[in-house]
Amino acid sequence: MLRDRRFNWVYLFGAICPARGVGSALVMPTVNVDAMNKHLAEISKCVAAEAIAVLVIDGAGWHASSTLIVPDNIVLLTLPPYAPELNPLENIWEYLRGNAFGHQVWETYEAILDACCNAWNTITNRPDLIRSIGKREWAEVKI
Repeated sequence: MLRDRRFNWVYLFGAICPARGVGSALVMPTVNVDAMNKHLAEISKCVAAEAIAVLVIDGAGWHASSTLIVPDNIVLLTLPPYAPELNPLENIWEYLRGNAFGHQVWETYEAILDACCNAWNTITNRPDLIRSIGKREWAEVKI
């Protein structure tokens, strides 16, 4: 059986706001606290004026580091262990795996970068999709 044994990858750091149907992302070469700090800074720029973003995170080490720089307009909400279904972004990742990334081999690192950027841009150009698959009724504010 033939197999492609090349291994190159990138990390897509993403966040969505289902209420507004918007998203923010960075494609990074590594996963670490520095990359997470850049991601938080990017999210901060996208938060509506006078709003506070609640960013749902899991227990990854780079999410809980003492050197993490959390902007004033972001609050981190850490999920309990083994509960990814509580994170609205998991539906986005599942959608991307099924519609943009599944069963493909890219020839170059640049092609991987392009695939990630194109996939994210496709999602963010569809606010209706972000709203429909990112919404969690339990997370809505009832007035």
